[in-house]
Amino acid sequence: MAGKRQGSYPVPLGDVATTILDPVMRKRAGMSTALLQCWGEIAGERLAANTRPERIAWPRRAYEDDPFEPATLIIACEGAAALRVQHQTAEIISRANAFLGFAAIGRIKIVQKRVMHATQPEKPSLRALTDGERAHVASSVEPIANDALRASLERLGRSVLASRRPK
Repeated sequence: MAGKRQGSYPVPLGDVATTILDPVMRKRAGMSTALLQCWGEIAGERLAANTRPERIAWPRRAYEDDPFEPATLIIACEGAAALRVQHQTAEIISRANAFLGFAAIGRIKIVQKRVMHATQPEKPSLRALTDGERAHVASSVEPIANDALRASLERLGRSVLASRRPK
């Protein structure tokens, strides 16, 4: 076993990023990346599209033996989502506390601002090909002997032509 290296297996990039970002997020925002990742489950998919947790504001304790006071979850909202968050405050607090494992959140503060989400760009719609364009693609790949390769290249050619504007 001396020749076998320990830890030589690939590690997912998400795991590396989480170990780097979690301490920074805890210090600056009072929360972990797990809360951001599970926000859709906590707030619900409909609300998660227009909201995001900004930070958790933990109250300062003057002395170590002061009783625990729950924190404030600050949520960034777009437009009408603020009204929905306001109506679902109790449910969001309950789900956030269940996620965190204890009664950490006592209230929600809403901040209206633009919420940016990493979204997948929409695929452009392809136009219908003319008969001449279809015939041109078919004649271009006709000399290829392998049927699977010919069919694949024909689909590629049709997609390329359909993505361009007609002349």
